[in-house]
Amino acid sequence: MLENQEQEELTTVRVQDPRLQNEGSWNSYVDYKIFLHTNSKAFTAKTSCVRRRYREFVWLRKQLQKNAGLVPVPELPGKSTFFAGGTDEFVEKRRQGLQQFLEKVVQNVVLLSDSQLHLFLQSQLSVPEIEACVRGQSPLTVTDAILRYAMSNCGWVQEEDARATLAAGAELYGSGAGPGSPPLRSCPTPPSRWSDFGMEDNHSDSRDSPAKPPETD
Repeated sequence: MLENQEQEELTTVRVQDPRLQNEGSWNSYVDYKIFLHTNSKAFTAKTSCVRRRYREFVWLRKQLQKNAGLVPVPELPGKSTFFAGGTDEFVEKRRQGLQQFLEKVVQNVVLLSDSQLHLFLQSQLSVPEIEACVRGQSPLTVTDAILRYAMSNCGWVQEEDARATLAAGAELYGSGAGPGSPPLRSCPTPPSRWSDFGMEDNHSDSRDSPAKPPETD
């Protein structure tokens, strides 16, 4: 009888590895790796890894709220003051807050039905590209965009505890670490053209101290 029961759907999402991009330049910023592993049928790819910055999380929350109606959307960690944004403590608190945000979002059936969320988590499309894709103004469908990213091997994460991650993934859907699994690849760093898309934020966010403090978004 147990074999006939549907397997429980589980999703693990991690926000980790904050990195300072464009260090020393006027458009430096911190982004975060988002690693997702799941056996849920709601997701196109069962494992994915992307990098996103804070302002992209802000955009995502606004879109989710717009489409969710009366369903409450989890809060994001707040922006920093100019001087607080460059500390290790601030970056770590933000990382924790972003992870808590995503953990709550992926457990909400209504929010999980939003295509923009899936492109945010499982492709490295920029915000304008995500918006174009969901409006049908892109040559790729949402599913095509996610699968192309996954098949490019960019979606496979290489991290120090990869064995532990894959072992946990095997418990989720049974074959995540078995023979024939796709090779691990490093999580990509977005190109500079994704660094800005017109959202205002003049604060700072960094673990280091470049000549100009990095943006917080």
